[in-house]
Amino acid sequence: MKPFIQKLPLSENTSFLARTYRTPDFETNWHHHKEYELILFTNATGIAFVGNYVGRFEDGDIFFLASGVPHTFQKQQKEQVSSCVVVQFRDDFWGSEFLNLAECKSLKNLLSLSARGLRIDSSFSGHLGALIRELEHTTGLKRIITLFECLLQIEQSENVEILSPYGILLENEKERERIDRIIQFTIDSFKEDITLSVAADLINMSVSSFCRYFKKITKKTYIHFLNEIRVSHACKLLIDSDLSIISICYESGFGTIANFNKQFLKLKRVTPSAYRKRFEDKKLV
Repeated sequence: MKPFIQKLPLSENTSFLARTYRTPDFETNWHHHKEYELILFTNATGIAFVGNYVGRFEDGDIFFLASGVPHTFQKQQKEQVSSCVVVQFRDDFWGSEFLNLAECKSLKNLLSLSARGLRIDSSFSGHLGALIRELEHTTGLKRIITLFECLLQIEQSENVEILSPYGILLENEKERERIDRIIQFTIDSFKEDITLSVAADLINMSVSSFCRYFKKITKKTYIHFLNEIRVSHACKLLIDSDLSIISICYESGFGTIANFNKQFLKLKRVTPSAYRKRFEDKKLV
């Protein structure tokens, strides 16, 4: 499935977008757009897919993504009402020469770095989150200044996580369509018994060619990527459900409890039971 190119409308009096999207407008499939995007989650938890990154997102988390970075944020439960504040802007909305000013060197570097996907978790996003919320309601010059304050906060923060250190190398649109088809299929089908031959058939490749291709593009094996999605889903269930660990194992797409424990420990460096206990202890504090 090819990711769609999202186009969000601007009003006559604005040069960039800042607004809240709430269910059902919150839900989007794997997609990309020409604008840079700043996202504050205000009522949502789930799994983030940014480039080749897979991981949890929580209320208060902030993501900053460059133009063209494919992504989707899958909420925790289908019936959950979720929302986020989305800010989108083009890199030339302030004029074609602005970024070439000597004073904008650090801003230019930040925009370049955002091609790898940036995240600030809720523990450190307080003031920045307030500024992003403010953007939705400010007008005039104050609106431009507030956006610059947001970017300055990110540029100066010591708590910015780079999600995809090596990025995703795509030589042309055909490559993008192929890798996007695989990723969307995996997001939709990870609970099922997915084999390498099934994934390879999606793009008409042999298994060996597919394995080399996927690793070349994403810098990880397909099985590793699939296990990341399954383990991230298991983390949600361990934190927010009363299901037994063996039920969570099968609900997350693993065929055996032994492999579930092995892959979970490999990715999270704790056992599933220890992971659950860690969050139970936090709730008691």
